[in-house]
Amino acid sequence: MSVWLLLGVLLAIASVVVVALPFLRRPGIPAAEDRLGEPDELERRRLELAEERDRALAALKELEFDHRTGKVSDEDYRALLGPLRRRVADALRALEPAAKPPVRVSGPGDGVRGNREVPPDDERAHARR
Repeated sequence: MSVWLLLGVLLAIASVVVVALPFLRRPGIPAAEDRLGEPDELERRRLELAEERDRALAALKELEFDHRTGKVSDEDYRALLGPLRRRVADALRALEPAAKPPVRVSGPGDGVRGNREVPPDDERAHARR
């Protein structure tokens, strides 16, 4: 009976290896060349900024949770909220690629004000109106 159990375990292991192998290697590249290199300076900086963004967002979420549960008073919440939001905004701005300047667009609903600025990403959304 233990021979059949051992044979079953070996068959299961072999099946897992055969199924997982294509996902572990990129097609057409020899195994010796399929290695991750060290990130360059730009990629390291992007990772640092992403980590800072994640830390700031986590701190903001924790502050809001503590405020809702009564652990942080309204005064303390207001005092801590501004700097945390600035940290998040700074990290998000630093992660954004160089943004195009806003485009001047006029359309219905602008009324007396006339033209208004629309960020480049919203150009298509504005055109659909």
